[in-house]
Amino acid sequence: MNPKRKLFRLSLVFLVMALLLQACASAAAPTVVKVGSKDFTEQFILGEMYALLLENNGFQVERKLDLGGTPVAQAALENGDIDLYPEYTGTGLLTVLKQPVNSDPKAVFDTVASMYKEQYNLVWLDPAPMNNTQAIAMKATRAQELGITTISDMAAKAGELVMIGPPEFQEREDGLPGIKKVYGDFQLKEYKAVDPGLRYQALNNGEADVTVAFGTDGEIAAFDLVLLQDDKKLFPPYQVAPVVRADTLEKNPKISEVLNSLAPLLTDSVMQTLNYEVSGNGREPADVAKEFLTQQGLIKQ
Repeated sequence: MNPKRKLFRLSLVFLVMALLLQACASAAAPTVVKVGSKDFTEQFILGEMYALLLENNGFQVERKLDLGGTPVAQAALENGDIDLYPEYTGTGLLTVLKQPVNSDPKAVFDTVASMYKEQYNLVWLDPAPMNNTQAIAMKATRAQELGITTISDMAAKAGELVMIGPPEFQEREDGLPGIKKVYGDFQLKEYKAVDPGLRYQALNNGEADVTVAFGTDGEIAAFDLVLLQDDKKLFPPYQVAPVVRADTLEKNPKISEVLNSLAPLLTDSVMQTLNYEVSGNGREPADVAKEFLTQQGLIKQ
């Protein structure tokens, strides 16, 4: 055989072998998935659950929890700083997409799923049955004293009331602007903007009469609070689901199966209990998440 031809064939063999070795190494290397969350208890727990489930199924996870509010998390997802995070259908509808309020859970999910894919190339996975809807809460004794059972009652007596809640509630379409649009342009005695984690402590200490609440907050039962009836149907549903970059799913389709396995287990009562383990009993979100997933058989001890 011609020496040059022999050398060429050997070089070709070595090149093919090198490419195969590189391909095998790439296949063996675990995919890194960047999991984010917003900046409150429930998000920390959910973010940890997503991370633990993915790790248990062979993914390498980079945690980017406690990013901030919705605009920060959404921007991080769009920019590729994270691959996924837990989001609420009502927040997607109103805060991100700026769509009209809708109280039909299926219609809201279908809208956000379609418009996120079209506008941002983001995919909503299966929503959980839990509904962390916006709500207004009072201590049962104070509500009874003032004769307040509905948001209409609260609006009528707003001038006597101090409300406490997160800063963004003053701007959100489903926050104070939305309440005033539906229930009348009332004026509170004061609105105290605080970190979300301080709302219930302040209410319990008598620093406010009314607090911004959410349907899965553990403190509702623990502190003997009542949720005021949304008698004019203002608040949309807030089911939670992982929102994932489409390119991440294309490369790692197993993510859908892994995270969708969690969705049916997250009911209102389950999430209230998990949240209070952190906010009330002082446990770490990662420990609470791991314990729950282990009990449900979704991850190994």
